Amino acid sequence: MAVRVGRRRTRTQAGRARVDRRTKNLLRRVQQGEVAVIDHEDLDRVSAEGLVEKEVSAVVNAARSISGRYPNLGPLILVEHGIPLVDGVGRLLMQKVREGDPVRLDGDRIYIRDGLVAVGIRQTTESVIAEMDVARQRLAEQFESFAENTLEFMARERDLLFGGLGLPDLEHDVSGKHVLVVVRGYNFKEDLAALRPYIQEVHPVLIGVDGGADALLEEGYKPHLIVGDMDSVTERALQSGAEIVLHAYPNGYAPGKERLTALRLPYKVMKVSGTSEDAAFILAHGKGADLIVAVGSHGNLREFLDKGRQGMASTFLVRLRVGEILVDAKGVSRLYRGRIRGRDAILLLVAALVAIAVIVAVSPPLRLYVKLLYESLRNFVFRITH
Repeated sequence: MAVRVGRRRTRTQAGRARVDRRTKNLLRRVQQGEVAVIDHEDLDRVSAEGLVEKEVSAVVNAARSISGRYPNLGPLILVEHGIPLVDGVGRLLMQKVREGDPVRLDGDRIYIRDGLVAVGIRQTTESVIAEMDVARQRLAEQFESFAENTLEFMARERDLLFGGLGLPDLEHDVSGKHVLVVVRGYNFKEDLAALRPYIQEVHPVLIGVDGGADALLEEGYKPHLIVGDMDSVTERALQSGAEIVLHAYPNGYAPGKERLTALRLPYKVMKVSGTSEDAAFILAHGKGADLIVAVGSHGNLREFLDKGRQGMASTFLVRLRVGEILVDAKGVSRLYRGRIRGRDAILLLVAALVAIAVIVAVSPPLRLYVKLLYESLRNFVFRITH
C-alpha cells in the first residue's frame, strides 16, 4: 500500500485503544482516531504504512520499534506523518490496556483515563534517525546471519527445491500457464492495478499469498489458489471457492489448521521451512508454470530483514531456483504510465474525419443528409447575421 511521504499535522494524542500483539491483525480492526497498542519489535514499513492509512491517533509499542538489528523504516514513516510513537514500554502493557480503554499520551507517559499505566520512550524524527544510523553499522552481522540461514534452508529443502518432493496435487492445472502471485507487500495495490490489461488478456492462474487473496478480491478478481498459514486472510477470501494450500512447517505444525477446520473448508498441506511466499513460488514452479509474475513480493535484503523473520533467508535461494521464469512486477506502476500525445490525438482525429468523408462519398443517402444539414446551417447563420 502506498502512502504519501511528508509531514502531516500532529494528531490528537488520545483515543480508544485497539490492542493486538500482531500488527497485521490489528490493522483489520483499528479505526480512524484510535490508539494502536502493539507488541512489534522492529516495526516494518508495510505495518507502518497500514497504520498511517488507517489514520490512527497514536501508536504505543510494548517492544522496541528499532532494536538495532537493521535500519527498519517503520518508525520513521510514523513520525514523519505526525503520528506520536511511544515504544519500549514493556510486555506488561498488553495486560494493562484492554480493547476500548480510553488512552491518552502525555509525552512518554501513557494514561487510561487519569491513571498512569506505563512509561516508554517518545520517539521523534531525530531520535529515530539516530537509531537508524547505529543500526546501519550492524548490517554486516545481518548479512552473515542471512547467508548462514540460506545454507541451512538449502540443506533442509533440497529435495523439495530440486526434486519436487512434497508438492501437493492441485485441482487447477498450472502446467504451461502464466501464474500471478500476489503478496501484500510494498506498492502491491498500484502494481496490481497496472497489471489489469495483462490479467484480462492472458488470464493467468491467480495465487493469493494469505492477505494477497483479499487484494485480488478488492480488485475484482477471484483467486484460484490461496497459499499461506491463513493468519491474515479474511473468511470472505477463504470462502470464495479458491483452492486452499496450507503452509506447514517441516515438523508438521500448521498455524492455520484449526481455523480451516472450524470453517469446514477443504485444504491441502505443503511443508516448507521458509515463508508462505516461498511456498507459492515453489508450488507454481514445481507444477510446471510457464511464467511466474510476482506482485508485492520481497526482492532485496532490506525487505527480507524488514519482514522480521529469520526464515526470510530462504527467499533468496527460492528466487535463484525459480529465477528463469520469475518476473517481479514491483514498481511496474511507476515504470510507465500511458499518455496520449498531442500528435497522436491529431492523427487519430484526421483519420476519423477521412473515414467519415469516404463513407459519405460512397453513400447517396448520407450525401443528401449532409447537403440538407449544410443548407440548414447556412440558413441559421443567415438569420443570425441579418
